[in-house]
Amino acid sequence: MKKMAGRWCVALLLSAWSCVQTTQAAQAAPVMTGDGAVAGRREAGLDVYRGIPFALPPVGRWRWRAPQPVPAWRGVRDAGSFAPACMQEGVSMPGETPPAVSEDCLYLNLWAPPRRAGKRLPVIVWIHGGGYANGSASMPLYHGDRLARRGVLVVTIAYRLGALGFLAHPALSAESTRHTSGNYGLMDQIAALEWVRRNIAAFGGDPGRVTIAGQSAGAMAVSALMVSPRARGLFQRAIAQSGGIFEPLQLAPGYLLANAERDGASYMASLGADTVEAMRGLPAARLMGAGAGAVTHPVIEPYVLPLSPYEAYVQGRYRDVPLLLGSNAEEARALVDVKAVRADTFEAGIAASVGALPPALLAAYPHATDDEAREGRLALERDLRFGWDMWAWARLAQAGRAPVYYYSFGHRPPFPGDSFHAGWGASHYAELWYMFDHLGQAPWAWRGADRKLAAQMSGYWANFAATGDPNGRGLPRWPAFRGADGKVQLLGDPVATGPVPAIDHLRVFDAVYSGLRGKAFGLP
Repeated sequence: MKKMAGRWCVALLLSAWSCVQTTQAAQAAPVMTGDGAVAGRREAGLDVYRGIPFALPPVGRWRWRAPQPVPAWRGVRDAGSFAPACMQEGVSMPGETPPAVSEDCLYLNLWAPPRRAGKRLPVIVWIHGGGYANGSASMPLYHGDRLARRGVLVVTIAYRLGALGFLAHPALSAESTRHTSGNYGLMDQIAALEWVRRNIAAFGGDPGRVTIAGQSAGAMAVSALMVSPRARGLFQRAIAQSGGIFEPLQLAPGYLLANAERDGASYMASLGADTVEAMRGLPAARLMGAGAGAVTHPVIEPYVLPLSPYEAYVQGRYRDVPLLLGSNAEEARALVDVKAVRADTFEAGIAASVGALPPALLAAYPHATDDEAREGRLALERDLRFGWDMWAWARLAQAGRAPVYYYSFGHRPPFPGDSFHAGWGASHYAELWYMFDHLGQAPWAWRGADRKLAAQMSGYWANFAATGDPNGRGLPRWPAFRGADGKVQLLGDPVATGPVPAIDHLRVFDAVYSGLRGKAFGLP
């Protein structure tokens, strides 16, 4: 009887709100979630919801703990404004307007085509990049309006960053019932996906067609979610753009829990805190300062990430779902000041940027002259940070039944010569304007080829979310990637199919990495 009365009250609430609609045309009708009703905005034919909480604010005693459920609310919660981004320093993309930040930040945003009776749409859940140190779910470039017009419901999610999101420490592990720590940011992503599974049908989405997607650190998070036992059943497809966690742990020992706890203890000592309680009492802004970089990364630990993605794939312990992934032809141009690169400082510059590397990797990139050194530095960092991970991931995923679609983005946007984008070319970030179909967000000299590629890429991404296959009417055929020398989709002017770029360099990485791991971890 009480349940029926509750439903009757909700019906009255929604009915009353519909009356308000006559005077507030910009308001979208409320949607009843499992936590309470939310009202968004009707914008250009779409229903847009901003700042919906998916977990309790992770503040006070909830700092460095798993995300907790949101208390239910009464009435209609306004979902017309973005919530602050999670605590951070700097910005995730050069030139980006710094977002407002808060430790109370676990909210998501949603762009939905109008609901139609009996029809549920595919869903893309976007995980922003930023090196786990910064980034925002509300960044205009990530808005889902253009993809939503292609029949996809788009959700952008926040997650804790920096030390607040990834600190591991012996005392945190000791207080945990699971005897582990770290990966709070990944737990936030999983909590958001659980919210989507519970609530997305109310917005017209299909909980059986959820695609997780991310770029840079967001793509690295996708590689972790693909193998996390906590994310099982929460998605049915995956998209990864320029990021993955597949390098040997011998080159990244800080990922191991014992080492991460050691680094966390050093970080705590640097702040003058001797207990977790003292750390929880510090202002959040103080935790974002110098030294936080050493603890700002995922951790291989028993609860969220028991195995590295590489080991999990080798052992067949991953989600066998359709996968679309790739990287950009000139990734490092947005990340490296090549003017400062010289032949005599080539190796020292690499060590300062990414740490000491095996000599065989350095030798594969000629650097006898300053010109060679500049090109070698760009190519090495491209392959080291992005190219090899995506090639390795594509080959590993072939062992499953689900198809793999592999791309290389080689198109150069018309970045103005007097902007901070000058000289970027097909760099890190460059594909985002195209796959989100957001050329209109930048007042640059876009050409017909740019607009055509944006339509093609957003079409591929929307088709993949809908069916697990990017192909569709009017688009160049994109074959699945098969074999160690499989073909990739070259996203440029024009779109074409071809061999994996820089394959000779990638094979050098393969040989070096296999030697580090041992023969038991060889790739096909």
